Amino acid sequence: MKKLHIILFLALVGQNATAQSNILQAYINQGLESNLSLKQENLELQKVLKSIDIANSNLFPKISFSPTYSLAAGGRRLEFPIGDLLNPVYSTLNQLTKTNNFPQVENVNQLLAPNNFHDTKFAIQYPIFNPDIKNNIAVQKEILQSEYAKKRFLEYELKHNIEHAYYQYLQSLEVIKIYENSKSVLQELNILNKKLLDNHVILKDVVLTSEYEQEKLEQQIVEAQKNSTLAKAYFNFLINRSLEEPVEVDANLILSLPLLSDLPKYTQSAMENRPEFDQINSGKRINQSLLNLQQKNAKLPQVFIGANTGFQGFGYSFSNQAYLVAQLGLTWDLFHGYEKKHKIEQTKISTEILNIKQEEVKTQMQLQVLQKYKELQVSISNLTSAKGGIDKTQKIYDLVSSRYKNGNAIFMEVSKAQNDLMLAKLAESLNKYDIWVKYADLKKVSGL
Repeated sequence: MKKLHIILFLALVGQNATAQSNILQAYINQGLESNLSLKQENLELQKVLKSIDIANSNLFPKISFSPTYSLAAGGRRLEFPIGDLLNPVYSTLNQLTKTNNFPQVENVNQLLAPNNFHDTKFAIQYPIFNPDIKNNIAVQKEILQSEYAKKRFLEYELKHNIEHAYYQYLQSLEVIKIYENSKSVLQELNILNKKLLDNHVILKDVVLTSEYEQEKLEQQIVEAQKNSTLAKAYFNFLINRSLEEPVEVDANLILSLPLLSDLPKYTQSAMENRPEFDQINSGKRINQSLLNLQQKNAKLPQVFIGANTGFQGFGYSFSNQAYLVAQLGLTWDLFHGYEKKHKIEQTKISTEILNIKQEEVKTQMQLQVLQKYKELQVSISNLTSAKGGIDKTQKIYDLVSSRYKNGNAIFMEVSKAQNDLMLAKLAESLNKYDIWVKYADLKKVSGL
């Protein structure tokens, strides 16, 4: 029977219901464009894109120009008496040959640190085979996908917060409206009580009680206005604009209800669209790329070719100082205490952790969708009771008020009836907006 009441209520009240207000959607779009957290995340995405460019740059030759000039004084010296050893022999040979073909040689006394020495060169290096480069590019691309998933998660959170803040602001306005209407009723009662006092129908304490009730209500209005101001400021904060900026009110929103689909549709949507899965899957792909890199590093060497060309010698004369050195290099780590093996096992464990985390998240999301779906159903059901409460308290107030005007009821009865009517309207208002809040929660956990 309760389910039938819900269906009938939806059919009557929600005939023109829309999934979301166009005004609210415009505010959400504004928030997504201007929110500072998302702007920071966009910069993070640009930063990762540059990391991919940096990784790609390692595929190209590296050319560097590195001139050096050295001055030295003191320090160790190379001393070798080559002159003392050879000069007597050379002198004898010159005498025998009657020539000067064998000159005198000075002893060697040279600083080990070269003085007035320069090395001006271009260095070129190009990787022929380096699996690190390719796998590092793959890792950076997966990190980019992880950042995209993080951005989607922030967008979902921001969208949900904006919806909540908008509904809270609208609700705060309706609370003020209900209080103002109740104030008007109390003012009319005060006027009536003063007339009755003048005619000696009631005593002075009734007028004082009536005025006290009005003063209490005015305090509640001041509190409600404060809450409304804070709700508006928070909403404007979320969409990154002035806190005092006026917020457009969708008057038709409260007249409709969200259209509710079957539970399996929301569960399936959560499994397909929640950004948490994107983050986990991206982490698994990053681990796989790291695993590929580590496994290839454990078996394969790195090979490169290069060359150094330039000038080298004492003094910057560049005369007879040119040189060229070609290189073919290979780096192959053969053993380091099974370090590479342990890193491979560590990466595999990290992947297994993510697999378990993924299953845990699936179960959590199913529970979240079920919980929010049931809470929304209860809120819709409660709204029917809340509307019935308004009808009953309104009739009670009308009857008691009529009796009071005819002198057949005391003021406390009419005051209580008026307060009950106000509370019933507040409960109905809270319930209406609670439905939209619960619907926003359901969309969030469903990835919509």
